[in-house]
Amino acid sequence: MRLGIFGLPQSGKTTLFNALTRGSYPVGNATGKIEIHDAVVDVPDDRVDVLSKMFSPKKTIYAKVNYADIAGLDGSKSGISGELLNKLAQMDGFIHVVRCFSNDQVPHPNGSVDPARDIEMMEADFILNDLVSAEKRLERLADEKRKGGGRDRALIDREIDLFERLHACLTNEKPLRSLELIPDEEKVISGFGLLSRKPMLILLNLDETQDVPAISFDSARSKIDSIRAKIEMEIAQLQPEDAELFMEEYNIAELGLNRVIRLSYELLGQQSFFTTGADECRAWTVGRQAAAPEAAGVIHTDLQKGFIRAEVVAYDDLIAAGGMTEAKAKGKVRLEGKEYIVKDGDILNIRFNVSK
Repeated sequence: MRLGIFGLPQSGKTTLFNALTRGSYPVGNATGKIEIHDAVVDVPDDRVDVLSKMFSPKKTIYAKVNYADIAGLDGSKSGISGELLNKLAQMDGFIHVVRCFSNDQVPHPNGSVDPARDIEMMEADFILNDLVSAEKRLERLADEKRKGGGRDRALIDREIDLFERLHACLTNEKPLRSLELIPDEEKVISGFGLLSRKPMLILLNLDETQDVPAISFDSARSKIDSIRAKIEMEIAQLQPEDAELFMEEYNIAELGLNRVIRLSYELLGQQSFFTTGADECRAWTVGRQAAAPEAAGVIHTDLQKGFIRAEVVAYDDLIAAGGMTEAKAKGKVRLEGKEYIVKDGDILNIRFNVSK
């Protein structure tokens, strides 16, 4: 799971990246160069801490999420360059950091602070790039159909129908997130890196005292929230005891790091399940509606290939019982087959057999 953090120059995206990753990359360097900074972050999860205390494993491992700080988007009329477009297409989703704070020492690239305008402008850039991609694909499909001798014409016709629907959506200045597509159609477009199809989290970047502006982002597969990125970065770079005092002073109940990661999970349809034992207590990431063999494959491909059954206990049931032995005695541990849909918080033990 890789989310790209982008925004106009001076919006605070690198400040947010540093807050999320506890990094120290320079902020405010609006060079216009295309730069990507990557960092893998542990997903804070109290359930992992509780399970680790219960089983006392040698290792405790949290789920991970990859954030990428993307520099180079400047909202210029020339659009998104090919190099940057390629970088953006590799992301699973986006976090758009939108500037809401005023600072005379940090001029806004568009001359004034207007978050609604900035959101609309970046969305329009994504839609325009996708429109160009859809038009090019339709031209190629028309040529393929005219020349013949390749794929089945019925497959070509279905793809033409799909891209005509995409084109119509984009022509109406709507992002592709707004379209309902079936899994086969998702598979067809997956290799095109269509930007307006990717899930989007809008983060309104506020100063220390600013109220949250009344701004909506009415789009499917999207969310909008606010953050005080500068404060969050300062907290992230403190020692834990100092950070706690800082949060009390500013009346911060929850770190933005935790909230943004949770929103990232929700946005991309992800959830966590756990494995426990004497050697390791670990959180794993899998998509919602994933069946047990798919979850087994996240742990190791051999477990998916040789999947037989999964021993499953819900986190709440395990904690209420006080341990795995007690949970089994109370009938809370059950055997599930290949059709079982994994739930958030499930503790799994995979039974498998791989023939040599």
